Amino acid sequence: MQAKYKVALGLAAGFVLGAGAIQALHAQVKPSYVVAMINVKDEEGYKNNFLKEAQKQIADHGGKYVAGGFNKTTALTGSPPNRVVVLRFDSLEKVKAWQDGGARDLQEKTGAKYADFQYVLAIEGVEGM
Repeated sequence: MQAKYKVALGLAAGFVLGAGAIQALHAQVKPSYVVAMINVKDEEGYKNNFLKEAQKQIADHGGKYVAGGFNKTTALTGSPPNRVVVLRFDSLEKVKAWQDGGARDLQEKTGAKYADFQYVLAIEGVEGM
């Protein structure tokens, strides 16, 4: 009879430790943000030949728009570009997968025809946010 209790206690302890380990792993993965500062030279060409595919690739890799638009930026210093975009991904690894999955090529081969990409930065989020 005591052996059954030991086995049950061991299973319960294993479950608790496993659940704790999973929580710890989830806590280590922080959301990441992409900030793109873009000067669009040809808005029609940008929207029709680049933006639709870029938005599809972002969504396919789990990215979500947090903010963005044309001419809706106020610069605290310097001159703002005419388009700023902020994206959110579940992790920095997903940002890298998005870039390696065709986003970089699309930007360089198609997007560059219609816009100057001043900065495209990936930033890991802060814990607790």
